[in-house]
Order: sequence, then structure tokens, then C-alpha cells
Amino acid sequence: MSALSAFGLFAVTAMLVSYAFEARSAWWVLAFAGSCWLGSAYGFLQGAWPFGLVEAIWGGVALRRWFRLGIETEIAQ
Repeated sequence: MSALSAFGLFAVTAMLVSYAFEARSAWWVLAFAGSCWLGSAYGFLQGAWPFGLVEAIWGGVALRRWFRLGIETEIAQ
């Protein structure tokens, strides 16, 4: 297995785990955003730029969701 393939496996596994735990804490949503950006980097490095682009967008969506969860939590307190 090449280093690039190992990086991609790590990125996708991190996405799966953080997505599975998102309901437990807003920090998992942030972890999902970060792992999406790792997946995006993998896609661009591999030469699959459509995958890289979509993962970058998903990372932005997750980051926005994390900010909204933080604001909702702050208002609820």
C-alpha cells in the first residue's frame, strides 16, 4: 500500500467515525469537517479533482453546522 493510499484510508475512516459520533457532541461535527478536508486533499493529490472539490464543500457545510450548533448551545444556556 502506498503512502497516498494509506492517507486516503485514514481520511475516509476518520470521516466515517466522526460522522457516526456527530450526535454525541458538536466537536465530532468539527472532526467531520476536518476529515472531509483530509479527504479533499487526498482527492486532489490522487488527481480526482471532482472528489476533492466535493469533499472540500462538505467540509465547509460541516464547519457551518458546527458554528450553528455552538451558537444554539450558547443561546440555550
